[in-house]
Amino acid sequence: MYGAVLRRQSLLRASALRSGFSPLARYYASFPPHTIIKMPALSPTMTAGNIGVWQKKAGDSIAPGDVLVEIETDKAQMDFEFQEEGIVAKILKDGGAKDVPVGNPIAVLVEEGTDVSAFESFSLSDAGGDAAAPTAKEEPKSDESAAASAPAPTSAPEPTEYASEGRIETALDREPNISAAAKRLARESSINIASLKGTGPGGRITEDDVKKATSAPAAVSAATSYTDTPLTNMRKTIAKRLQESTQNNPHFFVTSKISASKLLKLRQALNSSAEGKYKLSVNDFLIKAIAAASKKVPAVNSSWQGDSIRQYDNVDVSVAVATPTGLITPIVTNVEGRGLESISSAVKELAKKARDNKLKPQEYQGGTISISNMGMNSAVDHFTAIINPPQAAILAVGTTKKVPVVVEGEEGTSIEWDDQLTVTASFDHRVVDGAVGGEWIKEFKKVVENPLELLL
Repeated sequence: MYGAVLRRQSLLRASALRSGFSPLARYYASFPPHTIIKMPALSPTMTAGNIGVWQKKAGDSIAPGDVLVEIETDKAQMDFEFQEEGIVAKILKDGGAKDVPVGNPIAVLVEEGTDVSAFESFSLSDAGGDAAAPTAKEEPKSDESAAASAPAPTSAPEPTEYASEGRIETALDREPNISAAAKRLARESSINIASLKGTGPGGRITEDDVKKATSAPAAVSAATSYTDTPLTNMRKTIAKRLQESTQNNPHFFVTSKISASKLLKLRQALNSSAEGKYKLSVNDFLIKAIAAASKKVPAVNSSWQGDSIRQYDNVDVSVAVATPTGLITPIVTNVEGRGLESISSAVKELAKKARDNKLKPQEYQGGTISISNMGMNSAVDHFTAIINPPQAAILAVGTTKKVPVVVEGEEGTSIEWDDQLTVTASFDHRVVDGAVGGEWIKEFKKVVENPLELLL
């Protein structure tokens, strides 16, 4: 049995060696042979996680593929699917534990037939204890380097010297000009002497000056009611990535008003003919249009790599989805080769997973271009979105509104109503030049206003 377990661990250990971290470690000491289960790295950027609900408890059997515990990563709530078999002997981190570093002990596993009661007294210290978060080490400086790096002293006016009780006193440490009685009253009233202005001879602070300060009404600040919400790992990651994007990516924006009348009529016709089999959204058409425009102007479907620009052959569209814990962008892959029904099904499935915190890393990490659609909010005419690095573009979509347009006909000029939406594309100027961004918007507008091209 023990040999079989070791063989089954080989694949997991090989993966662990590549990542520099092993989620399993065998121990013996004064306890029966056991394996320490450690906090896994469930995403490439994960350094710590929060413990959710344990699906197994002490004494439960576990087999490869079983969910051991729910873990909140820096992106989503994920199931830790265990790849070994045995018995859970001890839970070392209770549900709700926050910011447990990757590699720290969370549970104990033993082989079938082991008496788990032997682990009732087993503690974190028996498992090696919690590893402290790594801190940046500062190299000790030599006297010469310390002197070289020390800031030069700022020049200051020479203090005036005063003779006082047999010592030299400067104006910098000399007490304000205040009478003894005023000084005593100020101390009793907790008044800062330095804040007082004297009205006596030579600017001397008197008792009346202190009394006026004591009787002055204190500034009244309006009481503010508030609630502090602790940051989730996901919210921390969103804040970090968006801040980095605005600081590092030189954004420029291109806005266009687009007629959506033909698109809406085509959508209605397709949904009616489907007899309930599917229901296409406007967003499904726009995702397909992004792919069409990106194939026409492929420079936009690229990313900044530091020393190169990577242009992608396939168009993988990251679709912004609002969840209770924050915004996440699951990816509809190979959009250029999908039909509208396939795109619609993929978006619905990914959005549900996102709201249920069930997305897998490969379903939200990557993508070549993004879309953020706030068209469902009738108050949002247009907005700008922050680029999702390392991508070079994101399209922000506002609501569709009826607007009057002037139409020139054989019988003269007339006014008709048109359904229009406003889109704004954000581009990374390191990757996309202004003229290229404008050309991409032109191609996008063209295909949206002639939506039959999306069916080809």
